[in-house]
Amino acid sequence: MKIEFATTRPEAADVLAFIVTKSSFEGFAFPLDNAQMVHDTAKLARFKGDAGQSFLLIASEGGKLVRIVLLGVAEGDAGDYQKAGGEIIAKVQTSGAKHIAIHAENLSAQAAAEAAYGATLRNWRMDKYRTKLADTSKPSVEALSVAGAPAEAATLWSRYAAIADGVALTRELVTEPANIIYPESFVERCKHLADLGIEITILDDKQMAELGMGALLGVAQGSRRPARLLAMKWDGTGGAQARPVAFVGKGVTFDTGGISIKPAAGMEDMKWDMGGAGAVAGVMKALAGRKAKAHVVGICGLVENMPDGNAQRPGDIVTSMSGQTIEVLNTDAEGRLVLCDALHWTQETYNPEYIVDLATLTGAIIVSLGSEYAGMFTNDDGLADKLTAAGKASGDPLWRFPLSKAYDKMIDSPIADMKNIGGKGAGSITAAQFLQRFIKDGVKWAHLDIAGTVWADKPGAVWDKGATGFGVRLLDRFVADNFEG
Repeated sequence: MKIEFATTRPEAADVLAFIVTKSSFEGFAFPLDNAQMVHDTAKLARFKGDAGQSFLLIASEGGKLVRIVLLGVAEGDAGDYQKAGGEIIAKVQTSGAKHIAIHAENLSAQAAAEAAYGATLRNWRMDKYRTKLADTSKPSVEALSVAGAPAEAATLWSRYAAIADGVALTRELVTEPANIIYPESFVERCKHLADLGIEITILDDKQMAELGMGALLGVAQGSRRPARLLAMKWDGTGGAQARPVAFVGKGVTFDTGGISIKPAAGMEDMKWDMGGAGAVAGVMKALAGRKAKAHVVGICGLVENMPDGNAQRPGDIVTSMSGQTIEVLNTDAEGRLVLCDALHWTQETYNPEYIVDLATLTGAIIVSLGSEYAGMFTNDDGLADKLTAAGKASGDPLWRFPLSKAYDKMIDSPIADMKNIGGKGAGSITAAQFLQRFIKDGVKWAHLDIAGTVWADKPGAVWDKGATGFGVRLLDRFVADNFEG
């Protein structure tokens, strides 16, 4: 969908959208041939301009029939403008309409850009494998014009467009099936980021073996797909920020559970067990695309967890890159094994002051939070505050959980340094406690368990059913608010 900012409404527009508040709706001057009819019809349908309300009708305008969409937003709530833009797409994406015009004469530059951003996010979908899609189900919208907004809106849009591109990459990686996206092909999908100025480093399984990444490689050894570690570096400070911010993502491109195999029902969902790595790739694209003035590295530990004759067994002991040994009691608790080596390598290689890891790590977090929040665990209160604020502002919300030495005894092993599961209770917490053992003193670290938020079973405000792109907007805002000055 092409996005443009125009001074007046294009004649080609066949959808006319108006975003209003409750206080402005009553006296709103619609620039329409049948303005009073539109106003009265909306009131008859009980549209008042309340936040989240929407109304659609078809009317004559300029001698042709057009769709007219009214959307209500809260006073001064930036997130509502994103939702309004998304709602426009939800109403007309497959309606046969081709050109949307958002009347933005009453909007600030920020609000106008936010509306275009929400529409762009909501418009993403993957149809390339649907060879017999009915015409009535095909997307028809080709262009969106924002008409009459302040000139600054177009400048603001360039930043939003870059973030939307990052979200789109994440959704693409998460949505693709596991026979298409596996460790090697994930890396190939990210190589285009070099064109944006990102420095890419790739470690293969032999190089990781030489480094002693026994935990990560133990997960991969049951698959015919070799493991990869992908590192992406963006320095928009010209070397002024010596220590980068590091984002580390779990990238299990398909998770059968290994020998501790999962139930067959729902196993197809495990193509998105690389949602953390997908988010890291997406935020790196967003940061580079908008030329963020920050020094950031993104690392993806990429494996496939399969149960062949070479797969690791429950009870095996592996040695991580840090030298710590792990008794693998459940091969389906594999994400923490991938992350522990990726986290240690990141600290050894880049010496970051801040590390945030993202992982679809535990089903327990879904029991706790459903799909509304991602779980956050951190060793630093200041970092918790920064991430919480970024989550609220971006629309990717977080809820903090405890870390405590009281939980450490649950993962102590009688024959190794630790075991990879902690028992029946506190599953998300013991997973985070496990990861914390691989964080060096002085490093500010947060673990985000995003198992409930990377995939949606029903449409949201700015996504359709399926991959949400969770994490990209969050981390971009975290960087913008705290590291770009």
